[in-house]
Amino acid sequence: MRSSKLQAANLEGNADEVEAAFYEALQNADIDKLMACWADEDEIVCIHPGGPRVVGPAAIRATFEAMFANGSIRAWPERVRKIESMGSCVHNLLEKVEVLTPQGPRHAWVLATNIYHKTAQGWRLVAHHASPGTAGDIQEVSDTPSVLH
Repeated sequence: MRSSKLQAANLEGNADEVEAAFYEALQNADIDKLMACWADEDEIVCIHPGGPRVVGPAAIRATFEAMFANGSIRAWPERVRKIESMGSCVHNLLEKVEVLTPQGPRHAWVLATNIYHKTAQGWRLVAHHASPGTAGDIQEVSDTPSVLH
């Protein structure tokens, strides 16, 4: 059994815990832990900001390996909005990404949607779609009033 399969078998819990493991793996450039968060399905999909649709575990792994060649990805999920059911969870969030510039670390924003399915191995990521954001994107437009009466 490959190490990623072993890690996947040990990744228990709910979609929130899988999401935490995914972002921890990004921050540590740990490709095996990152891939253990994904479902073992041919049709899993990942779209990086400004990039094409990447389909399947091998292709997704290759894109993250290429990114990790430049070091870890210092990204944290913020303002997570969730839609949950018995067999799937959709998390829409802002990713706060630390970018090193000549002036020092700066923060960039990415708008992301992570979709999880409950599989025989537990909750697993089946889609990650990220789009470039701006500082203005940290503001939300919502039906929910900001002040309760």
